[in-house]
Amino acid sequence: MQRFFQTLARVFAYLGGAMLVALVLLTCLSVLGRKASDLLHGMLARDLFAGTAQALLDAGIGPVKGDIELIEAGIAFAIFAFLPLCQIKSGHAAVDMFANRLPPRADRILRALTEVVFAAVLVLIAVQLGAGMQSELRSGQTTFLLQFPLWWAYALSLTAAVVAALVAVYVALMRMAEAVTGRALLPVEGTEA
Repeated sequence: MQRFFQTLARVFAYLGGAMLVALVLLTCLSVLGRKASDLLHGMLARDLFAGTAQALLDAGIGPVKGDIELIEAGIAFAIFAFLPLCQIKSGHAAVDMFANRLPPRADRILRALTEVVFAAVLVLIAVQLGAGMQSELRSGQTTFLLQFPLWWAYALSLTAAVVAALVAVYVALMRMAEAVTGRALLPVEGTEA
């Protein structure tokens, strides 16, 4: 079971990374297009290679249309896609000044309680994203420039949020089992199990 959840978490982390790479490339392309468009408009204004400048502008040289809309949708997915791996590897930031002084059993109980809270929050977020997606689906609202349905972005994020919630529930159950049995079942603070 643990291998399944680790593989699932890793796959979504790779998908999130691929999304970020695509968004970085999109941003670079859009910035370069915007700068090229400014340069070509300047060339037109100064009658410098006016025919070539106009032909390039007519060919579509310029910023990527709807780049901000795509970045907003992609970033939301990437954030949720990284959460499962962070959750299963205990990679969340923690202030351990107090917890480091606890006896092992109390530390396991505190860790279990923390994971239960994480799981509850991630389940709540997934449920709310699902409700938001249903609302956007019913409304038929679209993005301003690209005119793609808003529910698509919700669905993309919801997919990763559901995986994050499933992994969080698994981790919470395993941490509770650790608290009861006293045995380490999952990695702690970014170590391998």
